[in-house]
Amino acid sequence: MRDRHLGFVAAAATLLAAAPLSTIFERWTWLIQSAVAVALVAGAATLARSLRAPVWAQLLGMMVTLTMVLTLMFSSGEELLAIIPTPGTFAHFGQLTNFAVDDMRSYGVPVPDRVGLQFLTVLGIGSVAILVDLLTVGMRRPALAGLPMLAIYSVPVAVYTDSVHPLPFVIGAVGFLWLLVADNVDRVRRFGRRFTGDGRDVDVWEPSPLAAAGRRLAVVGVALAVLLPLAVPGMTTGLLANFGAGGSGPGGNGRGNGGRVDLFANLSGELQQGKDREMVKVTTNDPTPQYIRFGVADELNEQGFRNGRRISNTALDKGLPAPQNPGAGVRTDRYRATVEVTQEFDMGLLPIYATPVAIDDLKGRWSYDANQQVVYSNGSSARKQKFELEYIRASFSAAALRQASTLPEADPLVKQFTLMPDNKAVQERVDELVKGKTSPYEKVRAIYDFFSEANGFSYSLQTQSGTGGTAIVDFLTNKQGFCQQYAAAMAWMVRAAGIPARVAFGFSSGNNKRDGNSFTLTNKNLHAWTEVYFGPGYGWVPFDATPAAAVAGSIRTDYAPDVDATEEATPSAPVTGGAVPEASGGTAGPVDDGNDEADLGAGPGETTPTAPRWPWFTISTVILLLALLSVPAVRRGLLRRQRQAAGGSGSPAVATAGADGGDGLRIVVTDVAAAGRAREDAHAAWAELLDTMIDYRVPIDQTETPRSTADRLVREGLVDGPSAEAARVLGRAEERARYARDPLQPGRLGDGLRAVRKALAGRANRRTRLAARLLPPSVLLRWRQAIVESSIRTVLTSGRMRDGLMRWSPRRLLSRPSR
Repeated sequence: MRDRHLGFVAAAATLLAAAPLSTIFERWTWLIQSAVAVALVAGAATLARSLRAPVWAQLLGMMVTLTMVLTLMFSSGEELLAIIPTPGTFAHFGQLTNFAVDDMRSYGVPVPDRVGLQFLTVLGIGSVAILVDLLTVGMRRPALAGLPMLAIYSVPVAVYTDSVHPLPFVIGAVGFLWLLVADNVDRVRRFGRRFTGDGRDVDVWEPSPLAAAGRRLAVVGVALAVLLPLAVPGMTTGLLANFGAGGSGPGGNGRGNGGRVDLFANLSGELQQGKDREMVKVTTNDPTPQYIRFGVADELNEQGFRNGRRISNTALDKGLPAPQNPGAGVRTDRYRATVEVTQEFDMGLLPIYATPVAIDDLKGRWSYDANQQVVYSNGSSARKQKFELEYIRASFSAAALRQASTLPEADPLVKQFTLMPDNKAVQERVDELVKGKTSPYEKVRAIYDFFSEANGFSYSLQTQSGTGGTAIVDFLTNKQGFCQQYAAAMAWMVRAAGIPARVAFGFSSGNNKRDGNSFTLTNKNLHAWTEVYFGPGYGWVPFDATPAAAVAGSIRTDYAPDVDATEEATPSAPVTGGAVPEASGGTAGPVDDGNDEADLGAGPGETTPTAPRWPWFTISTVILLLALLSVPAVRRGLLRRQRQAAGGSGSPAVATAGADGGDGLRIVVTDVAAAGRAREDAHAAWAELLDTMIDYRVPIDQTETPRSTADRLVREGLVDGPSAEAARVLGRAEERARYARDPLQPGRLGDGLRAVRKALAGRANRRTRLAARLLPPSVLLRWRQAIVESSIRTVLTSGRMRDGLMRWSPRRLLSRPSR
């Protein structure tokens, strides 16, 4: 009982020590997940200790429990019964860890709910809970438990460039002090007496002066730990500030830093999640809505594409700039849309259609960058925003883009959006592709057509993320990737051809499941594509090099058709790839229109409907659960059949007439072998009668003889008529099998058992009958007794082994007196 109390204190102290992590996250989701994990780990440790398991078994139980909790919370969809991990589960954990590393490089504090960071947080706090429980309860070293608890506090200290608020530290310190106090109180109770320090005993209910002094010292220590850094210069900045790292740079989370975020890391993390989450709901009068966008990556260096510095910022309340006049052959249409952002999209970037002309009902302070064509905020989030959007959609054709002339090298946009590091492999490939091409569109189209299935390219999420030079060369060599690699590779290659290009981020047009003019976009519809600048009158023109069959809601036009299709799309008509969205899994394969699940077995150009897997998991779980629940009933039925068959078998006997204490006709078994079988049959029949009484809640008195038990059944009116006579026969048969030299087997005992069972069932209520049929108490009682006996044997065996090992203890051998 004391270990149980101390174990729960260790769990609570671990959660209190995790309080400083509240300064890192925007929400409290991590705390709820961590509390569940720590509670289950503590429960597993308590259960192991109640079974008197050794320390190594307690550690193993806690580790297995933490693994199952992580499997349930961060499922990959490949688990057995939702909690049993598979090799695919651990591979998914590795991906989540990579996502967490990317997020740590990309986001500033406080960070939103990111699945990778949440996984790492629950894993870390759960591991600390295991160590604290092991050190405090298993090894009785609670002071050492402060080291893993301190490791939690070191996380915000290392991340923050400013001072960490003292309140979380105080909460964590209180948790550690509580742990020390609980352990010392437990030690004192084990010892049996307390002292004042002056030699006088203290009653249990009397406050100890030493305890009061300890509390005062604890308060002074915590106060000094909080106030000392305020008084000492140089102790109020974060650890990473000395190395030039901070939490508010380009990798911010989009709140308080202009919405700047590593969009590639965000995209990769969302696409790898196993669960769909609704992010944006759109209602528009546009009959064929295009991609909705929220950000761009327009700065290219050795590490790859990043969202660069904004150079043309306008407060949204001052109005939006007027759109440019369209070029020759470019058609423009004006549409309206109502955009509702859910709480799952937590960014300082606003999802809008390109070229907005009016945005109404938007809360907070927002700005518009005409260069990037994005709406962003330095302090607000798009989460839970609902606004009206009026925008202009430009429709291009191949003939119109062929009229675009080459931009001069002195053009500021050409200088800005053709900057790139030297990469010989990429440049040689581009020179080969654009050889003989004269117009910018022909060059872009040659690069776009290169990303085709005929050239060996395929869609796969199981690739290493990255948009740097090495990653792009690897992608062009391996030719496997998802939209991130396709968009970045094409933008890099277009820049290598001397044409401005950048990577845009947003949502595809969805899976075409529309409710009138409304549709919903989820995290699986997040997408990246390339935008190419052809000059005034044309602006930035989208090109989506990702295989159309791999993106639900993929847009294809005559100037950028589906390069893998047998026939080109109708001019200016969007072609929707009715196949796999950007979801986790291997290479892409088509599925039925509107189905977001990947069909890995389908080949290109096929339409293979794929049913979701969750119903099969649910059905399998229900069947397995029912099978487990039916085990007691099946066990009881088999045992009953076996006993009734034994009680109904005949035995070679010699019949003699006469009476034996009211037995009536008796069959005395004289054959030795037959006598043994008769005794076994009588014992089996009596055991079945006792189990039947237990099943129907009839009390059993172990001090009664079989004959007395049968008479009590008759006396209490539980059996009557033929069933009463059957009960007396069973009692007399068992009594004679126990005490007489020659056992007695009158009639068929199996028939008597059935009669007694029917009588007891008829007098029981419905609940008792249902329990006797589905969860027989006799079976459950026998199992409990077996567990207790096994535990006793285990304890006795371990005790004997410990005593045997103690004989060879070095201390005991050295303490033996020499002769």
